[in-house]
Order: sequence, then C-alpha cells, then structure tokens
Amino acid sequence: MSATTVTPTGYVAGTWKADLTHSDVSITARHFMVSKVRGHFNDFAATIVTAENPLDSTVTATIQAATIDTRNETRDNHMRSQDFLDAANYPEITFQSTGLRAAGEDYELDGNLTIHGVTHPVTLELELSGIGPDAYGGTRLGVSARTSVLRSDFDIKWNAVMETGGAVVSDKLDVRIEIEAVLEKPEA
Repeated sequence: MSATTVTPTGYVAGTWKADLTHSDVSITARHFMVSKVRGHFNDFAATIVTAENPLDSTVTATIQAATIDTRNETRDNHMRSQDFLDAANYPEITFQSTGLRAAGEDYELDGNLTIHGVTHPVTLELELSGIGPDAYGGTRLGVSARTSVLRSDFDIKWNAVMETGGAVVSDKLDVRIEIEAVLEKPEA
C-alpha cells in the first residue's frame, strides 16, 4: 500500500469465509464468435485472511469443477468431460494468493491458479466493496474480482472450427467473482 493509501473503513484483521448464498464465481466464453455464454460454479469455498497490514492479506479458494452450470445440461456435461475441465480426474480448481498491492483506489491480487492439473500465475483486479455489520450481529466483507485466462494455458485445447474459420468456443475466458464473506475469527 502506498504511503497515501488509507486502511479501508471498518477494516478488521481476521479470518473470513465466503457465504455461498451471497457469492458467485462465473466464467464467460465467446460462442461461435458472435455471442457470450456464461457458466457459474455452484460449489466453492474461499477463505480470506486479512492481516494487520492489509497488503499482507491472503486468499485461498477451491472450486468444485463438476458444479459448472451454464443452464444447458448437454453443454454442462461436455464442460465436465475430458475435452474441457476433466472433472473426474481434476475435481478441483484452486487459487492461492501470492501478493496484494494497491492499484489506485482498488487492488491487484496475484496468485497461482490451477485448472485441469496445470498451474499458472494470474492477477485479479480486486475491488473492496465494503466492510460492515450484518443483521445477525456479525461482520461482512464484500469483494469483486475479475481476470481473463486462456484455456490453452491450462491444457484445455478442445475446439471445433466453423466453416468460416472461426472457433466454436473462444480460448479466452473472462472470470468474474463476487464474494460476500463472514468474519469467523477476528485476529486477537
């Protein structure tokens, strides 16, 4: 954090767990190069550990690959197959942060993303939405994150080519994450 950056309002050092009812992890790919198709993962876990110095905070996340939901059962089954996520052999997608830095009023979160058994570094653009009390006497934290990855970097190379030469599914995936986390253990 730069010398001019201020600790966020309501900031609490401690351990936070994602509230899945109020969180979302999604991917978007171009389809037939004319539209976008979105998929959401229905089962994931995320732990955020906020440190006394906010830039020392860490994030770990695990997504169950088989829970991809594009609202089309045939497509979902194809996504789970060896052509894409190969969920039977690689049931989890994981993220482990390696660093956090200020980027204007927002942050950049670096980490290692593992998909399909292959790990690559990624940077998430991170926005802290807020920290505050909830209706149950607890404390909640909201963050939004986004990045883009190439499926081919994770050895997911299936594709069909259209007669016009374009790909049926884009190599680039846009990743969007909305997390509402509950403070489980404040730092003593």
